[in-house]
Amino acid sequence: MAEPEAQLLRAVGLIEKDTNGDALWVWCYPSVTAELRTLLLRKCCLTDENKLLHTFVFGQYKRSWFYITTVEVQDSPALKKVTHFSIVLTAKDFNPEKYAAFTRILCRIYLKHGSPVKMMESYIAVLTKGICQSEENGSFLSKDFDARKAYLAGSIKDIVSQFGMETVILYTALMLKKRIVVYHPRIEAIQEFTRTLPALVWHRQDWSILHSYVHLNEEELEALKACTGYIAGFTDSEVSSRSDLYDVYVNLADSEITVSPVVKEAMTMGKLHKEIGQLIVQSAEDPEKSDSQVIKDISLKTKEILATLASLTEVSDGSEKPTLNAEALKQKRFPPATENFLFHLAAAEQMLKI
Repeated sequence: MAEPEAQLLRAVGLIEKDTNGDALWVWCYPSVTAELRTLLLRKCCLTDENKLLHTFVFGQYKRSWFYITTVEVQDSPALKKVTHFSIVLTAKDFNPEKYAAFTRILCRIYLKHGSPVKMMESYIAVLTKGICQSEENGSFLSKDFDARKAYLAGSIKDIVSQFGMETVILYTALMLKKRIVVYHPRIEAIQEFTRTLPALVWHRQDWSILHSYVHLNEEELEALKACTGYIAGFTDSEVSSRSDLYDVYVNLADSEITVSPVVKEAMTMGKLHKEIGQLIVQSAEDPEKSDSQVIKDISLKTKEILATLASLTEVSDGSEKPTLNAEALKQKRFPPATENFLFHLAAAEQMLKI
């Protein structure tokens, strides 16, 4: 059963850009910390010098998701001194489609009335009943937006058509809970690509590793470094020189993947990786298969690998968690790269004896 909206939504906020070109926080409910306000001002594109309008962006900071819809004000008698505004939602869950739909409705309400009061009414309606309805501004029903749908919204096939066999590098990095940094000058391209990557390790269904919109800002980078493994998206090309931030660097604009020397040993590719890579490519190139079927094919291969790993574990010292029996792994005489991968996978799954 899905969590009620009251447990998922955290806050709603409004940022305006006036005719003087100043972008300011105007209102929020119930509250947004000063730290988060500064961050969201940076994300909303109204403070950007390049004047590029990003209609919808999303990301995560310190376990809180943010969703921002920005519109240009044209012919709104209620907002004479405002050129643009952003509606911000913060929430506990990953669901871009759900919050894009809701923020679009809130934008229409604000364009018409020019007052946060009407927006707050709709916000409270969704918070308490999971629904807001109006003939003129459209209806929103939160239960139409299943979390699983959000997990499957990206296209694995697009990733494989861009990277081919190299997709297995991304798969391996995710399986081993490594740090992946993705660069592209367009935030929309980054968001589409990065949101899809956790589906390569579907057995975890863990989108908390996704940080799809990060700036090279000290506070943001400190928060990112506190995470063990992650997928982080940047629009600043300078991130390529920040080798302290990544194990795998993806230049999405140039379709290049670079593995950091630090993880070369853990990420050594062998026969098993070639098999996985071929399976991913064959499945993704099959015109009869949907993206979710490709995810299922990859997931079945992952289950096989995890079953092999489980067969090499033992429960000892009264602990409930099975740990890897290194001797049993050696006796299997796997090719070196396979043995190495299984050992590092056991470490990632916390199955090594400490």
